[in-house]
Amino acid sequence: MPKETLSPRERWLAVLRHELPDRVPMDYWATPEFSARLIRHLGLSDRPETELAAELRGPAYDNTLKPVESHALLLQALALLHVDFVISVGPRYAGPPLPPDTDVFGVRYRPVDYGSGIYDEAVSHPLAGFESVEEIEACYRWPDPDWWDYSQIPAQIAPWEGRYPIRGGGSEPFLTYKNLRGDEQAMMDLVLHPEIVEYCLSKLFDLAYTNTLRIFEAIPGKVDLTYVAEDMGGQESLMFSRKHIRRFLLPGMKRMAELAHQAGAYVFHHNDGNCRAILPEMIDEVGIDVLNPIQWRSKGMEREGLKADFGGRLVFHGAMDNQYTLPFGSVAEVEQEVLDNLRILGAGGGYVLAPCHNIQPVSPVENVLAMYRAGFEHGWY
Repeated sequence: MPKETLSPRERWLAVLRHELPDRVPMDYWATPEFSARLIRHLGLSDRPETELAAELRGPAYDNTLKPVESHALLLQALALLHVDFVISVGPRYAGPPLPPDTDVFGVRYRPVDYGSGIYDEAVSHPLAGFESVEEIEACYRWPDPDWWDYSQIPAQIAPWEGRYPIRGGGSEPFLTYKNLRGDEQAMMDLVLHPEIVEYCLSKLFDLAYTNTLRIFEAIPGKVDLTYVAEDMGGQESLMFSRKHIRRFLLPGMKRMAELAHQAGAYVFHHNDGNCRAILPEMIDEVGIDVLNPIQWRSKGMEREGLKADFGGRLVFHGAMDNQYTLPFGSVAEVEQEVLDNLRILGAGGGYVLAPCHNIQPVSPVENVLAMYRAGFEHGWY
């Protein structure tokens, strides 16, 4: 087995610069339930999985910025698997008290148990009943950037600085807009109430911009990745028209990307499903650097075509299938998919091996261990 010559951060930066690292970096995204199972499987804790998962759903640090035990155990597990994990940082909420199970936008959530895991689903939509911008302005209070305390961010990165990549700031405003208006109404608004969409997204982009700027100012030059996301693709094609994407999303995303680049950070772009039709604009107009999650089973997202058409300008992140391979495939199928991804997406660099989306509890631990074992064994340049 070759010897590692780079730290996880150096490995990521080499890929982001379109240089060859010592090996392909590997990242980890998973639900708290799966992470709890992984911790137990590796013998790092004998606490009940439900207890660990509940703790993993909360903040990674306590009030003294000491790592919460379950999060520390997860990082220990990932180190054992040679995962080049990313440290995410952000401000502490210090604004007006919030009602139980309610976010800063006034959206109330309820935990929904799907049998193998729990997700918080929005059950109230504060802007659902409004018919005009004037009504919203008169009746709704937008969050203020001053509601967050950024002073603790330098301490958050202290244990990891220089060795692991740091991610901070970013935006995903239409996701919030859907929670504010309700999914169906939000999509209809694109045609029926474009002025409401533009007004609300402007507010949300402004908040994200200021939040991100203050993170950069708290740790100047130390943020490596900024998460500029929006789910535009379905299983077969775009969920939005390109006209609506260009009008409502691209200008704000471009502004976020320019801010990131000015701060020396790379733009990590998450875009589910088949988003191929909008990729040229995302690269040339917005300026994204990394594309995630590469759902290659979606029609039009074939890995060979993506690498051929965009490999010189994009880093690909993900591509380990969460719809079939990881949850339902055999160990041999997982290992073969790793080899295929390394051969196709990793050719000449430009690839970070990771699951498409969060690994779900239905996925056997053995499949996930096989993914990282094969990635570490075969991912060397």
